[in-house]
This record gives sequence, structure tokens and C-alpha cells, in this order.
Amino acid sequence: MDNDSVKKTFVVALCLCLVCAVVVSASAIMLRPAQAFNKALDLKANILQSAGLYQPGVSIEKQFERISVRLVDLRTGQFSNDVDVDTYDQRKASKDPTMSVALKPDSDPAKLRRRPHYASVYLVEGKNGIEKLVLPVRGYGLWSTLYGFLALEGDLETVAGIGFYEHAETPGLGGEVDNFAWKASWIGKRAFEGNERVITVIKGKVDRQRPEAAYQIDGLAGATITTRGIDNLVKYWLGESGFAPFIRNLQIRNA
Repeated sequence: MDNDSVKKTFVVALCLCLVCAVVVSASAIMLRPAQAFNKALDLKANILQSAGLYQPGVSIEKQFERISVRLVDLRTGQFSNDVDVDTYDQRKASKDPTMSVALKPDSDPAKLRRRPHYASVYLVEGKNGIEKLVLPVRGYGLWSTLYGFLALEGDLETVAGIGFYEHAETPGLGGEVDNFAWKASWIGKRAFEGNERVITVIKGKVDRQRPEAAYQIDGLAGATITTRGIDNLVKYWLGESGFAPFIRNLQIRNA
């Protein structure tokens, strides 16, 4: 064919597109296992960081050996073996009507819409029982759903740490949920007093001189809606529709 013909130009372009499509598709398929592994590794790193256990320079897989993963039935507040914890996908389950429950607006402050029947929790246990408990949390902020982990100390009443591994909040405002100093301010705060959830994220700064400072968290400057969203998601997941019944059962077991 004539090099300047429309037909040859079209054929060459079509062949080039087909070759590129094959290369891209093959690369995506070949890289899928590595991408899944790296995603799982990043999740483990976030769990370790939330619990204050992460050690830079040490294999994440090695560090994660201290943590056991269990499944909790949120309807009963008890551990469950009804679903394989190794293959369970909580995010997918929350969209499956057979694996989740629809929430009414007046009982859905975190704007979840649906709550899965089961949740994966992460425990560090020692000779004296539970040393750390890491709970998955999520809720809507200003622009996005924030996905993260809230860790409790072995007394199951004191915050050990918090971290969000996925969100699309405004950098410099709501995005300050990633600020190290703000996350560090959660450590040691009271999540519960007895059976009552007390922790709250307030608007503005906490007055350190008041007794309420023991369970109050500074709001994010210039990010009122994100602050409210984090307060709502913590209240939900530490409330009666979230992990509160499960935490009480653990306290009874450890007593």
C-alpha cells in the first residue's frame, strides 16, 4: 500500500492500538497479584501505626505476627466463625443486602447508609490478656468517606491511636486528619467511662484545665464539617450500633 494512503495510515494506527491494548492488559493482569499484596501490606502498616506498634525498618509482615485477626458479628457483639476472616471484604459486604443492614437516617450519623453484619477486628494479646484492640471505622466527612482504624489499650477504655488510610478531604484543612501531631493528641484520651462512651471531637481547642479534656479532641481548624464527620463516625462505631456491645463482652471476658 502507498505510504501516504489513508488506508495504510488507518491500518498502522489500528495495529498500534491493538498492540498497546494487549501490552497494557497483559501488564495489568501480571501486576494484579503484586498490587493486591502491596495493598494488603499497606493496610497492615496502617493497623500497626494506629496501635502505636509500627517500627520503621522492620518487616511489616514480621511485626504483624503479633496481631490476630478475628471476625465480630455486630448484631450480637460476639466473635463469629460464620464467615472466613481471611477472605472477608467488609467494604463489599456493606453494599450487599444479604450481608448488611440498611440504616435509617436518624440512626446513621456517620452517613454509612448500610452497616455490614460482620467486622474484622485486630487484637494484640499477651499473658495478661488483650494489650491492644484495633477497630475499623468509617464515616463521611466533607467530600469523602474516611476509612481508618481506632485502637484501644488493653483496658478497652483508653485510646491507643487513630489513623485514616483513605479519604479525599481538603489538603491543609480536613486533610489534617493525617497530621502527626493531631493524631498523637488522641493517645491516652478516654473513650469510655464505665459503659458510657465519652470521647468527642469538639469545634475549636480543648481547654486543658477542664476535666472534660480527658476525653475531648481538638477540632480541625477551618474544617468544621470534617471535624463533625469524625466525631460522628467515632460516636457511631463506639456506640450501641457499632462495637460497644462487643467491647463490653470483651471486658466481661477479661475481668
